[in-house]
This record gives sequence, structure tokens and C-alpha cells, in this order.
Amino acid sequence: MDSNKILSADILDIIFEGRNKEYGAYDLRKTYNKRLKKALLASAAFCGLLFGGYLLANNLSSTNKKLMTIEDISLVDLKPDEPKIEPPPIPPVKPPEQRIEIKSFTPPRIVNEDVKEDEKPPEMEELANTKIGNLNVIGDKDDGIVSPPITDVGRGIIEAPKRNKEPEDSIFISVQIQSEYPGGPPAWQRYLNKNFRYPQTAMDNEIQGSVMVQFIVDKEGNVSNVEAVSGPEELREEAIRVIKKSGKWNPAVQNGRQVKSYKRQSVLFQLQNE
Repeated sequence: MDSNKILSADILDIIFEGRNKEYGAYDLRKTYNKRLKKALLASAAFCGLLFGGYLLANNLSSTNKKLMTIEDISLVDLKPDEPKIEPPPIPPVKPPEQRIEIKSFTPPRIVNEDVKEDEKPPEMEELANTKIGNLNVIGDKDDGIVSPPITDVGRGIIEAPKRNKEPEDSIFISVQIQSEYPGGPPAWQRYLNKNFRYPQTAMDNEIQGSVMVQFIVDKEGNVSNVEAVSGPEELREEAIRVIKKSGKWNPAVQNGRQVKSYKRQSVLFQLQNE
């Protein structure tokens, strides 16, 4: 660059003198101020749009708000409920007393003087429908029927206690005679030997033990609600299957009748040593 042009030339022209200005760096530095202005203007316009949207949203929400009106509530004095006056109990009505006619009749005496009219004994016909006593009482004729007592209070009559009846579908936990498999323990053992299958997983892992199974035996001996309550998990499914397949059992007995009851039966799983 000529020396007389250095003072009036741009700093970029001096820096890139003799270099490739078309490479891109020269153009980027040359247009830096323009691009900076455009970026600032775009940022300002975007911020203005956000602020304007915020103001517009606030105006719309304020117009949709409803004013809350508070109404005065007047309290009413409530009078306490007046106690109910129960009428006095009605006294029991006593039945009219029935008075039976009584004729005075004393044992006859043998005397030597005349008997007065008022001392003469009554005729036998008069004594047929009357009671005999020591004095005369006017009343109804005695027909020989004795009226029953009005109440049994104080007469020594004791009412037998009423027996509470259990509901038909009640399940007994404790009974006099437990339910059991038909034929007893020997038949139960034969059933297990015939239908029992040792789980293969338990055999591979050498798992053995006793599984306690709880179920319900109804009045007809049907088995339901079978579940294992203890024992190894690998053996419980087989124990439940054996109980469900066992058929009808002999139901439990309580007070001389067959009842529905809970039953617990253990199933033993034991591996044979080779």
C-alpha cells in the first residue's frame, strides 16, 4: 500500500494488505458492526414482544375475574328444646274381688231345749252351691270352678332359660368332635401314597418339611377355602392340591349335630435317602 494512502485507509485494509480478502475473515470483520446492530435490534424486538404479551395476558385475566360479594348473615337465636314430660304410669287395675256365698254350719249338739230359728242348721239343698263356714256371707253361688292366678310372681314358678340358637351358616373353630378324613389316619395315609406327587423343584433343591393346610368342612363334608398357612413355599401348592382332591370328609359334630367348621391338616414332605 502506498504511504500516502495509509492515513486515510481503514485499519482492516492495512491488516489484510497483501492477503486473501476473499477467504472470509476480512468480510466477517468488515461487516461486524452491521451484524451487531441487527442482533441488538432483534433482541430488543423479541423482549418487546414478550413484555407486550405479558401485559396483554394480565389485561385479559383481569377482565375475567369476578368480584366476590359477601352477604351479611343474621344469626337466629335457637330456643333449647323443652324437656318432654312423660305421663305418670297407669296403676294396674285390680280385678274385682269375687265373693262366694258362705253358710254358717256348726256341728250339731244334742240338747233338751228347743232350737231357735236363727240357730237351726241350713238345709242340705242350700249347702249344695255354697261354702261352709262359721258365719253367713252373701255372695255368688259356688260353681266349683277355681279361677287361675292372675300372675305367677311369688308362686315359685321358674322359667327355663332359653337356648341361644346359632346361625345356620356359622363356622365353628372349636367343636366337640373334629372333622376327619373317612376311615381315619390309615385311610388318609393310603390316599396320600396314591395321589401324592413330590414337586420336582423341591426334589432338585432337597427341600422337605411339613406344610400346614387350613380349610373349611361344611355340614355335608364338602371342602372349601383351602390355603397353606405354614411350611416351605415350594411345597405349599402340592399340599393344597392334595387337600382339594381328597373328596368329602366326615363333618364336625357339636351338641349332637353336624356343623360347619375349620380344619387344619398337616402334609409331610420327606425325601427318601438313597
